[in-house]
Amino acid sequence: MKKRLTIALVAHDNRKADMVEWVKHNAELLSHHHLVCTGTTGRLVKEAFEELHIPADVTCMNSGPLGGDAEIAALVVRHQIDLAIFLIDDLNPQPHEADIQMLLRQCRVHNVPIACNRYSADLMITSTLWDDDSYVSSEPKYIYFKR
Repeated sequence: MKKRLTIALVAHDNRKADMVEWVKHNAELLSHHHLVCTGTTGRLVKEAFEELHIPADVTCMNSGPLGGDAEIAALVVRHQIDLAIFLIDDLNPQPHEADIQMLLRQCRVHNVPIACNRYSADLMITSTLWDDDSYVSSEPKYIYFKR
């Protein structure tokens, strides 16, 4: 991939091991992009790159419960995120559920691709559309009908 992307990486506690494994599997490819992570996920991502002796551009926000999801949602709104990988723990309640839903909603509203599992993350990160200058993503069209 030639284009440098800004990729958000977020993982709930019970999915952090999956995120680290995914990052290690894709480390060479990810090292060419700017990664924006929530707190602990970012620390673990940095450690994974250091363990592999691969330099990486990683920015850490606050942890999710302390506003990190909201910070990343704000970057989405400002069109500063190209792709989001959000490994969600769907089996346990999260104290910051409203922020999680806000981030997911902002990605949908602002047409930012978001992967919530490793398979979709692999498909998105390896898509040839990132370097296809003829591909133009259309913004969602919200049409309100009168009743």
